[in-house]
Amino acid sequence: MEKEMRHKEFEIPFSGLKLGKHQFDFQIDNAFFDSYQYDEFNEAGIKVTAILHKMNTMMELELKAKGWVNVACDLTSEPFNQPIESELELVVKFGEEFNDEDDEILVLPLGSHQFNIAQYIYEMLVLAVPSKRVHPGIAEGTLDSEILKKLEELQPKEVKNEENEIDPRWDALKSLLIDKKQ
Repeated sequence: MEKEMRHKEFEIPFSGLKLGKHQFDFQIDNAFFDSYQYDEFNEAGIKVTAILHKMNTMMELELKAKGWVNVACDLTSEPFNQPIESELELVVKFGEEFNDEDDEILVLPLGSHQFNIAQYIYEMLVLAVPSKRVHPGIAEGTLDSEILKKLEELQPKEVKNEENEIDPRWDALKSLLIDKKQ
């Protein structure tokens, strides 16, 4: 409940809205993640658009996010901006008591006039970041890093003799494997 109090800007006041679609825009930065004590991101710049479709007996909420988060590369620890994009659809119904146990359905108590979407935004954005974070400069070969140089230096080399042929002793070992299969 304390997080919801800190995120009043994420309240969707639906009681005064006409039937139909309504758009709400939010700009997310690192202060948002800090409020959840989530420190995986160095910085963040994300635009979230919430489209609320109000109907007579229920509502549908569509969240779309696009932007970037600055994270450390898993291989080199170099910081880089990871692009992220995500969508979430939520059905909002009314019932006897509040229930947000289902990922796709939110039940609000009868007589409610607003609801907070901060937790949904937080979860959607955290899950949008790939579990393996690799600096794009690694694949392109443009990243100049001491760690990459050391990895390249320690990479195993192929063993070949003077004629660039594989050592014949390996052929003898391979024949043992072939005989074993037959």
